Amino acid sequence: MLFRRASLALTAALALALAGCDSGSDAAPEPAGGSGPSVIVPGAPGEGNRTLSAREAAQQRAEDDTPNAADVAYARMMIVHHQQALDMAALVPDRAASGDVKRLASRIAAAQGPEITSMRGWLTSYEKDGTAGRHDHAAMPGMATGAQLAQLRAARGAAFDQLFLTLMITHHQGAITMATDVKAQGNNLRIEEMADDVVAQQTTEIQRMLTMR
Repeated sequence: MLFRRASLALTAALALALAGCDSGSDAAPEPAGGSGPSVIVPGAPGEGNRTLSAREAAQQRAEDDTPNAADVAYARMMIVHHQQALDMAALVPDRAASGDVKRLASRIAAAQGPEITSMRGWLTSYEKDGTAGRHDHAAMPGMATGAQLAQLRAARGAAFDQLFLTLMITHHQGAITMATDVKAQGNNLRIEEMADDVVAQQTTEIQRMLTMR
């Protein structure tokens, strides 16, 4: 019995010693964000360079939403694209038979007019020309042709309603394509937000128009 107690005591002592060794061998945790090389960033004129940690450099890149060519092209072309939607909506009050079509056209005008203003303001804030230049309308997805617009102007009543819905559904689908493209290719956060709005709003309007045909 005495021998057994001595053996148990020795075993317990060894276990404690081993536990102490294990706990002492744990390495101190590496500070978060400490990995990766430092980055030297040129200073402003008259100022020296700055050295950023890997984490600071990554954060700065995340915050840099300088517009690229895709952002600028989107804003310029979407102004033209929206303007055609406004022109089509302006034909509705004197030609449409359906109250639903008239209300839809009013909503389109109320939404896309301010969006044009926002995109022009965005271009101005970055000192970009607000015109789309000589972009071929046919190159913009969903744009109605001159012949289609002439046919719409000549239509009245139920025939106008159906043609308006057909052209506007295609027009909205084109806008969604453009917005989806700039979300993949652009770099500016504000343009991405505006593109998100276009996708959400015009998807809802397409669904509504499909039930009206």
